[in-house]
Amino acid sequence: MKNLTADELRNLYLSFFESKGHKIIPGASVIPENDPTVLFTTAGMHPLVPYLMGAMEHPAGTRLTDVQKCVRTGDIDEVGDAAHLTFFEMLGNWSLNDYFKREAISWSFEFLTTKLGFKPEQLNVTVFRGEGKEGEEGYIPADEEAVEIWKSLGLPDERIFRLPREDNWWGPAGTTGPCGPDTEMFIDTGKEKCGPECRPGCHCGKYIEIWNDVFMQYNKNEEGKFLPLGRHNVDTGMGVERTICMMSGAPTVYDTEIFAPIMKAIDEMSNVPAGMNPADVLKARRVIADHMRTATFILCDPKGGVKPGNVGANYVLRRLIRRAVRFARQLGIAEGFTVKMAEVVCEKYKHVYPELAENLETCRNDLAQEEKRFNATLDKGEAMYNKVAEQLKAHGQSQISGKTAFKLYDTFGFPIELTLEMAAKDGLTVDKAGFDEANLKHQELSRTTSAGSFKAGLQDNSEVVTRMHTATHLLHAALHQVLGPTANQKGSNITAERLRFDFAWPQKLTDEQKAAVEKLVNEWIEQGIEVTKKMTTVEEAKAEGAMALFGAKYGDQVSLYSIGDVSKEICCGPHVQNTKELGSFKIKKEEASSAGVRRIKAVIGNM
Repeated sequence: MKNLTADELRNLYLSFFESKGHKIIPGASVIPENDPTVLFTTAGMHPLVPYLMGAMEHPAGTRLTDVQKCVRTGDIDEVGDAAHLTFFEMLGNWSLNDYFKREAISWSFEFLTTKLGFKPEQLNVTVFRGEGKEGEEGYIPADEEAVEIWKSLGLPDERIFRLPREDNWWGPAGTTGPCGPDTEMFIDTGKEKCGPECRPGCHCGKYIEIWNDVFMQYNKNEEGKFLPLGRHNVDTGMGVERTICMMSGAPTVYDTEIFAPIMKAIDEMSNVPAGMNPADVLKARRVIADHMRTATFILCDPKGGVKPGNVGANYVLRRLIRRAVRFARQLGIAEGFTVKMAEVVCEKYKHVYPELAENLETCRNDLAQEEKRFNATLDKGEAMYNKVAEQLKAHGQSQISGKTAFKLYDTFGFPIELTLEMAAKDGLTVDKAGFDEANLKHQELSRTTSAGSFKAGLQDNSEVVTRMHTATHLLHAALHQVLGPTANQKGSNITAERLRFDFAWPQKLTDEQKAAVEKLVNEWIEQGIEVTKKMTTVEEAKAEGAMALFGAKYGDQVSLYSIGDVSKEICCGPHVQNTKELGSFKIKKEEASSAGVRRIKAVIGNM
């Protein structure tokens, strides 16, 4: 196999699929546009769902390829091992009701063997083995078409593994909707099998997954039947970090050129305490590297709007930063390191993602403030620990209960590692099992709570969200009329309950300004203005006076939405056909979002 850098892999992948008739499109923001079902962009297919579902036609056509920045934090507590990352880059190619299994599988095989240099005999694949009995509810036939295609490419039957739905099936996102089988590709590392049941998907390390092709060809109806879908799509995904790791022969992704400058910076700042367990040092280095890379990409995202906070995506960001700070203290890293880490990440990636350099100063400020706040919190936690220890000694007790240890961790942010360390110095013990039990209950509750945010991975194109999105265009136009042309959009977030719109403005809006903005939007709604769309280039759209999100990347062709003479914006939708459909508009709150940025929360209709 070839030993490529991440830059070389990205370019090789995109150029390969461009040669197969695909248009290279820019990756989307890590902060989903108008999608309340997820906190972050979790996969390459995520921004393309409206096109995969056939709700919209993509301006670049029916064959697409890109590199997508993704954030997944469902396994945040597992970060620090050899496999888990919260941020990664996903290479992908898509067919929107164009080619299907034969082309997708053949091109996957060709790229792996001729471009990446893997030997055909290293390749093992899994396919869907089918489910149920024909004629019964829930029956789905085996994907023999994929099997025959792999065989035609030279793979023997013993390297084609037929697996159940939990291994080789995608969707539907909800109880009904589009879904289909997938075929996953694994590289045999040459290690011995861990046992007779060892196969691709086993966690022993013999087989490493490198690529996945998903075939959307069924629709699950309310009766639980899987019926052929009227259109078929292909969605694929190949992780940059994992592929580079495999090709370089590195033991983990943290040992590749991708993380090299980040790990070097951590080591240069570290003052590891004597006697610290090497395994703990290794985990701390990895957690800091992963979390600071992810936090930097979130804070520098061109869409903006996510700052450290206590709810939703803001809380996830805060947790990433604070976990990094906790582990940095273990390594003896001095306060102020988060800014240094952001600078290192920016230097590594700015040639690929220029928004990192463009937004670095704001990122620096946010990190510095959050790190300072959390260090103060840890100091308070230490003071609370001292009170607990004094009370125990006063009552002749020698053990900190698991409940108390967890309270120190959960309420005061005081890490269990520090509680154990300080307790040992004070001649006390800690009910670690009790702490683990309390922490496990907390994690299960957190996963259950966040499941609703991450379960779908599908953009919400419901009627109310479509109306809300159109309302943001009217709000943007009204702000320009009332405040002036510098009141530009900095970010937005839409749920079925409300819209949130961030814009550049240095001070609080007056009651008169808010009333004027609200009045304008409602006048435009009442006028019943037609909303039109046309395909054009970015340059032509801007020449017509269209607004575009600063820092955003656009393809060769873009969708230009016009609301009469009121608004003209480059956007990917969705939109109503007439402003009358919005009903009415009401500002519920106006507040500061960050330095120089204000935030409006509003509702429409009868809400």
